[in-house]
Amino acid sequence: MKRGFDLILAVLCCLIFAIPMALIYWGVIFFLGKPAIFCQVRPGKHGKPFKMYKFRTMTDARDKDGALLPDSQRLTKFGLFLRRSSLDELPEIFNVLKGEMSFVGPRPLLMQYIPHYSPHQARRHEALPGITGWAQVNGRNLLNWEDRFNLDVWYVDNQTLALDIKIIFMTAWKVFRREGIAAKDSPTMEPFADANTKPAKKSDLT
Repeated sequence: MKRGFDLILAVLCCLIFAIPMALIYWGVIFFLGKPAIFCQVRPGKHGKPFKMYKFRTMTDARDKDGALLPDSQRLTKFGLFLRRSSLDELPEIFNVLKGEMSFVGPRPLLMQYIPHYSPHQARRHEALPGITGWAQVNGRNLLNWEDRFNLDVWYVDNQTLALDIKIIFMTAWKVFRREGIAAKDSPTMEPFADANTKPAKKSDLT
């Protein structure tokens, strides 16, 4: 039932957002350059890797040594608009069509995080990753990692179609109000290291 719901909604979204996605695609090329799509390997259900698609929100600007500049310096006004409106997430609809993601589920993070999860945290991979999720409508990037993972695992244990529909409506309201887009004093969420250590640098992971 969940897969059928995802497919129907994904097809409807493709029809509704076809023109906006085309405009955003060319806007990204104009303001940020090619490629317009940010493609990164993320862990799916049971940790199986897949390529997740998003619109780019950052430039590839580097320092004199060839290292990428900090996120705050690479995030343009146009990229910030895409993030705050969550329009950068639209290409993930194609991941839903491919069966790699669901509209609702724990957000797919980075492959490098997997070895650092506790057994409890790793349970977030028992469900398909989602474009939105229970953690996203209960704080999103304003949450600390412990709370975020606890909400993800709660969803895994309590997922129903009715809950998914509720989360989708809550997401629409959150996007409209632009709530929880970024962590305090940071354009992106702090990277996760493990339960007992602090990360050293940021990454485009939201």
